[in-house]
Amino acid sequence: MPTLQDIYLAYLDCLNRQAFDELGAFVDDTVAERHDAAAFAPVSSLTVGEFREWLLRPETTQDQFEAVTWGLTPEMVAAVSKIMRLQDMIAVSAKRRVVTRFRNTLGLAGRLSTRNQPNHPTDDSRGIIASAIDGLLMGSGDAVIGVNPATDATDDYIRIVSLLDELREKLAIPTQTCCLGHVTTAMQAMERSAPVDLVFQSVAGSEKANRGFGIDLALLKEAHEAARSLKRSLPEANVMYFETGQGAALSADAHFGVDQQTMETRAYAVAREFDPLLVNTVVGFIGPEYLFNGKQIIRAGIEDHFCGKLLGLPMGVDVCYTNHADADQEDMDTLLTLLCTANVNFVITVPGADDIMLNYQSLSHHDAVYCRETLKRPPAPEFEKWLFEIGLTDRHGALVGEPIALSNYVRNSELIGA
Repeated sequence: MPTLQDIYLAYLDCLNRQAFDELGAFVDDTVAERHDAAAFAPVSSLTVGEFREWLLRPETTQDQFEAVTWGLTPEMVAAVSKIMRLQDMIAVSAKRRVVTRFRNTLGLAGRLSTRNQPNHPTDDSRGIIASAIDGLLMGSGDAVIGVNPATDATDDYIRIVSLLDELREKLAIPTQTCCLGHVTTAMQAMERSAPVDLVFQSVAGSEKANRGFGIDLALLKEAHEAARSLKRSLPEANVMYFETGQGAALSADAHFGVDQQTMETRAYAVAREFDPLLVNTVVGFIGPEYLFNGKQIIRAGIEDHFCGKLLGLPMGVDVCYTNHADADQEDMDTLLTLLCTANVNFVITVPGADDIMLNYQSLSHHDAVYCRETLKRPPAPEFEKWLFEIGLTDRHGALVGEPIALSNYVRNSELIGA
């Protein structure tokens, strides 16, 4: 079995022979330039099998994981994931914490954050705000309140982020908001002084796939600098949000024969360059052409979370499937429970587990309540305190009563028309 050093030397040889031209310098130059030889040294002589054993050793703890992070390349991490059981990857992921901050603190041990996803088929303001409040009433939204827009028009983007920011400010919610439009749309909105908290972009593991997304490294750097310049939170706040998903490069015919798990892990090398607040794999979104059934979606979700965490990313998972896949909500229950055991940073929830804009099945806000009350996974501490202070939860984090502040907002908001 090859050692990690063998994998890295083969990788460098391909780079030197320009064998990766088709995959592109966008990803590979980033990996090569950021590779830390000193961080790599403690594990470089290990075979892939021995690396698995090293990861699983009880004495390999958070400090050791952090120390080797920038010595690992995507190919090494993807390789070891392929010889690990779900139990193995869960055990390792549970030990690896990646903490990020904007208006609250995400990724702390024993906590689970949620993205409140109030999508609407026509980006209707009243529909978005009603859906967002529906999630807040169930305690969802500490990771982000984030809308996938139906269009990519700058005016709509500005309207959506302004709407979400108004909701956040009026209710003093310790969270962040995001419109998941293209990075160039976000930059145009920032130029027009829109209240942009997080800049979003989908990323992939090859240059061709990233060109298909309309991005390169320079563009992402420019957007990152623009978002930081707004100073909408602490100076050291993380301001980027990335999404990935197995099969993205394959579906674009931009994988060049590389398996989709390795291509997915290569996307994480792009994401970690920008110290993001959030990264999530939309694990079952593309469909059974890439992940055939519930069992494969469960495996892929655990793989993606494991690989992202090893590379130092604040990984979340959109626990989801399309309606033409051989999967159901019981598969999603299984994956959600396993991810909570693995200390996933966040998951995504929508009303009734049915995203009416993107037309796929995800988790419901009620699933977040299950995690809080049954699995004892509270949200970010600042958000947990807010939920109690507004009267939505008791001291143990269980939902109670009717929160007066939220109820008054629903009754009096012109956006709702109530």
